[in-house]
Amino acid sequence: MTNTRQKRVAIYARYSTDMQSPASVEDQIRLCRRLCDAQGWPVTEVFSDEAISGKTDRRPGFERLRQAAMDGHFDVVVAESLDRLSRDQEHIAGFYKRLLFQDGKIFTQSEGLVTEMHIGMKGTMNAMYSKDLGAKTHRGQEGRVLKGKSAGGRSYGYRVDRQPLPDGTWTTGDLTIKDDEASVIRRIFRDYDQGQSARAIAIALNAEGVPSPSSGKISGEWTFSTIQGNWKRGTGILNNELYVGMRVWNRQHFVSHPETGKRQARLNPAEEWTRNPVPALRILDDDLWMRVKDRQGYIRENVLTARANNDNPLNEGHRAKYLFSGMLKCGCCGGSYTLMNKTKYGCATARNKGTCKNRRLIAREDVEARVLGGLKTKLLNPAMLTEFVAEYQREWNQLQKETQSARGSYGTELKAITKQIDNMLEAISNGMFHASMKEKMDTLEARKTELDVKLAAVPEAEPILLHPALAQVYGAKIAALADSLNNEATKSEAIVLLRGLVTEVRMIPETTAPNGHIIELTGDLAAILALSDPQMQKTRRLTGGGSVSLVAGVGFEPTTFRL
Repeated sequence: MTNTRQKRVAIYARYSTDMQSPASVEDQIRLCRRLCDAQGWPVTEVFSDEAISGKTDRRPGFERLRQAAMDGHFDVVVAESLDRLSRDQEHIAGFYKRLLFQDGKIFTQSEGLVTEMHIGMKGTMNAMYSKDLGAKTHRGQEGRVLKGKSAGGRSYGYRVDRQPLPDGTWTTGDLTIKDDEASVIRRIFRDYDQGQSARAIAIALNAEGVPSPSSGKISGEWTFSTIQGNWKRGTGILNNELYVGMRVWNRQHFVSHPETGKRQARLNPAEEWTRNPVPALRILDDDLWMRVKDRQGYIRENVLTARANNDNPLNEGHRAKYLFSGMLKCGCCGGSYTLMNKTKYGCATARNKGTCKNRRLIAREDVEARVLGGLKTKLLNPAMLTEFVAEYQREWNQLQKETQSARGSYGTELKAITKQIDNMLEAISNGMFHASMKEKMDTLEARKTELDVKLAAVPEAEPILLHPALAQVYGAKIAALADSLNNEATKSEAIVLLRGLVTEVRMIPETTAPNGHIIELTGDLAAILALSDPQMQKTRRLTGGGSVSLVAGVGFEPTTFRL
């Protein structure tokens, strides 16, 4: 007797991330039901996956389909096309073999009844399509990078800059600096340069509620890895060369794990990287960038040495070992002064490269004593604070002048554009409309919006407010500095303060000088304003608005502070 049992059918539908259309699943299911009706097949089950690539078989709907097939729940799988089931040769072949074992079949709108030939040919074609699509995408991204545009993604510190085009479309791939985030980046680099660890910086930023790069996600907090990143891969705030105006692309490529389908990053050889200067996106100066790179290299070297000696490398990575570690520079070649033995500093370039003739050594304790003594006596000079305030006022006035000049320029242009818009509206109301007016009106409105944003970002002119106790606070802090450095309870805080005052100690060999060296100090003394009353209004503005790097002398003009 002939078996007349109707075939049981399961429908499978999927859309991938590159399609981005949930309606696609509904459309596929509707098409498959129509196909089943034409064949007289009853649909018993429907399986689907949304926004999941066909290159992985770790899809909830597909896994349920595969298990139901092995349990014999249906005789035929119907789909729009074979690539909806899978784009991977291995996965589609394995699924087909399981169906054959259960006397099942695959039927699609595109291929009809699927056979071994379809599995071989279409599987190969789908795999080749995926690879070819990836190659074309990569080629297109490279072209955008060479034109100075972004290949995708947006680094912290920037925002997308979309401008209207004559045809009504908008520009793509352009970035511009986001001022509030750029100031955070500069702060991170300065703090790291002054001896703070990436973890300490992250803690401080979180404590102040500074928005992090991941604020749009669930865990919007600063972390050690957000700042430190991976120096080989160029990840993390401290390793992003875009901050010095260099876009580096193609550092790495991605491969899919054969079991999970998840993408894993693999570093490309350096010769395959694409480097393209974008000076308009520069946020940092080269000197600060290089000082941070030097400190990172110094820490890595110490950590590796400690690991090789089976020591604990953690403390090496968090703080400088000695008071002026990483800050001493040779006055002859500009190279680092490092410990030549357990007690004495010398020029590392002279010893390691032989390109510097400075072979003089100086005891670490002598360097620290002379610098601390010089700070205590020189910085307490009565003329110091007077000149500091005067210099701050000059710098503040210059900044205010530039700011108000920009505000006036924006206001003048905004007034002119508003008048043009009003005139155009008046003409339209009088029946003088022309098609070209719409394009002109859109351009004017876009520029007006942009000017409104810029004006809102430019602050009004403000007076300088200096706390009346600033002189006393300043003197007390400097006078207590040496004592604080000798006190274990306050030593860590004092070192951070000191490294905020002195950014470089230049060692100049001189036979007649004490210990055979003249010592020059370079510092950023505007940071002393941070010592004022924390309740003072506009504290952040005042402490950040007039920071001036200079050579610390009797006054703040560029003279030499020698010890």
